[in-house]
Amino acid sequence: MKTSWYKEPWAWFVFFLPFCAVVAGFATLIIANTDPDPLVVGDYYKKGKAINLEISKVNMAKKLGMAFELKLDNNELVIKPTGIDKEFPLLNVNFHHATQEEKDFYFAMTADGSGNFRQIVNQDVKGKWRITITPFEDHWKIQKTITLPQSSFIDIVPRTIEAN
Repeated sequence: MKTSWYKEPWAWFVFFLPFCAVVAGFATLIIANTDPDPLVVGDYYKKGKAINLEISKVNMAKKLGMAFELKLDNNELVIKPTGIDKEFPLLNVNFHHATQEEKDFYFAMTADGSGNFRQIVNQDVKGKWRITITPFEDHWKIQKTITLPQSSFIDIVPRTIEAN
């Protein structure tokens, strides 16, 4: 006596494997289209050309003897000029998170009476950060990768290795 195909267990086993592959393919397609990874740099060629300009800004900071000390403790950011030129009307300070672009933030800081720059930070700053300090005129630049928070001062000096 001959049985119907749908009553055979091996027929269902053979159909089950390709069916799982099709379902997994659709699931992968849905995941890829609903949550794409952000593009780090849109135009690689322009970014590559800009690297020389960034390095020249770091070299200018070296030439001018720029140096700072940074401390972030109890949500208070303190930047203390320690280089040759210790008076600045305004410093632009950018915080770039190592992996999460939406956490990036920026301060335009002015000096207090003692010449130090102070700012209250209301964001969560735990983790690895790339700090960029530039003057208002943007003719020099200093960058450093640090881990926050820090209760002691961190030296921030210009290095061409850290320029990008």
